[in-house]
Amino acid sequence: MHKMENLKKLSKLKDHAKPTTDAFWAYDNLALADGVIPKKYKELMAIAVGLTTQCAYCIEAHKNAALKAGATEEEFAEVVLLTAAIRAGGALTHGTHLFED
Repeated sequence: MHKMENLKKLSKLKDHAKPTTDAFWAYDNLALADGVIPKKYKELMAIAVGLTTQCAYCIEAHKNAALKAGATEEEFAEVVLLTAAIRAGGALTHGTHLFED
């Protein structure tokens, strides 16, 4: 179902809503650019978000960008485990709503 070539269809958004699409990509590029937080760390954060939302496209795109920014497989492993811990923590803390006082 997830085919990376589907990303080529993103140009259709520009065909039908150019100003908004251009604004989105400008924002996206600025948000992921080097800043107080270096690009590599922003890309690792983006991978964590992609893992949380389970977006195969985001995971792949940000993996490639993170590699270009100098990320390592050891950093990827920590991102995966951190994401799993945070998601599990959400289940634990929300699970407290099941219990009576």
